[in-house]
Amino acid sequence: MAKKTILKLMRVLGLKCKTRSRKRYSSYQGDVGKVAPNILERDFVAGSPNEKWVTDVTEFKVGAEKLYLSPVLDLFDRAIIAFTTSRHPTVEFAVAALREAVTQLPMNSSLIVHSDQGFHYQHSAWRQCLAQAGATQSMSRKGNCLDNAVMENFFGHLKEEMFHHDSFDTIEELEHEIRDYISWYNTERISLTLEGMSPMEYRTHALAA
Repeated sequence: MAKKTILKLMRVLGLKCKTRSRKRYSSYQGDVGKVAPNILERDFVAGSPNEKWVTDVTEFKVGAEKLYLSPVLDLFDRAIIAFTTSRHPTVEFAVAALREAVTQLPMNSSLIVHSDQGFHYQHSAWRQCLAQAGATQSMSRKGNCLDNAVMENFFGHLKEEMFHHDSFDTIEELEHEIRDYISWYNTERISLTLEGMSPMEYRTHALAA
């Protein structure tokens, strides 16, 4: 359906798009390890799966408790290929998502993994996991979230479509909803960037062509 038709129907029905919160979690703690160059350089297009991955950490609050999410996104089809959640934003929590993702990596892959300069990604454990997978590390410039815009965009959709306008009684309930959302996002949520297909539909269609 054309965008103008949708906008006209929204006006008739009195519907408005949800607006995004600009507050974002920052894991930057200064130079606490090794900072990698910005190899990705905002080139968010990948010609095949497992060519370019991006990652970051975001924070949720339920009452006085917090939950952290660390997903790994493949820029080829914008699919979330691995993720972890934790009550604490530890290095191991972030590295666990990367370990899960690299188990899907074919042999002799030429992969770039991009992140911000958060302490998780400067840590030797993160760099060691990348080295073992034969992947190249890339980092955003300091304080420049646009260098990781696709990951930030995913967080924006996740929080507006699942979190900000709903209430959660427990962290466990939120974790369950995050898992359901990511499954829906990968298999059902369509994107204009992906020619009106979901990430999994786009990957299947592209690889079959």
